[in-house]
Amino acid sequence: MIRRMRWLAAGLALLASSTSVSASAPASPAGRWLTEDGKAIVEIMPCGAALCGAISRILKPDPGAPKNDVNNPDPRLRQRPTGNLRILSGFVPDRSRWRGQVYDPRTGRTYKSFVEVRSDDTLALTGCVWMLCQTQHWRRSR
Repeated sequence: MIRRMRWLAAGLALLASSTSVSASAPASPAGRWLTEDGKAIVEIMPCGAALCGAISRILKPDPGAPKNDVNNPDPRLRQRPTGNLRILSGFVPDRSRWRGQVYDPRTGRTYKSFVEVRSDDTLALTGCVWMLCQTQHWRRSR
């Protein structure tokens, strides 16, 4: 029995040493990104020790949409214009992706979020409420 345990431990140690675990940081999402619906460009940049992102340009405004952050839960912030509105905040590396928060000005809600730069130069932005998540794919803007 003890001999089997030693063999098992040796085998596990060998397996662990042969598996390479990358300790490198994920690819940075910094730059300009075209949203999935093509309506805006969001610029992701350093904000202190983390990354954040703001709407840098609205390409296709909705005719009836408010031009201010009217759905914000904080009444003091409801007069902020949606142009240049910070919607991504606090993004820090977390394994192969970045973890932070995304703000949806259409609903006034903030969600736990992850971003990951894909090999095809797209950005996967995932927002989650509890265990329910939804992903959008943004394209790099030149």
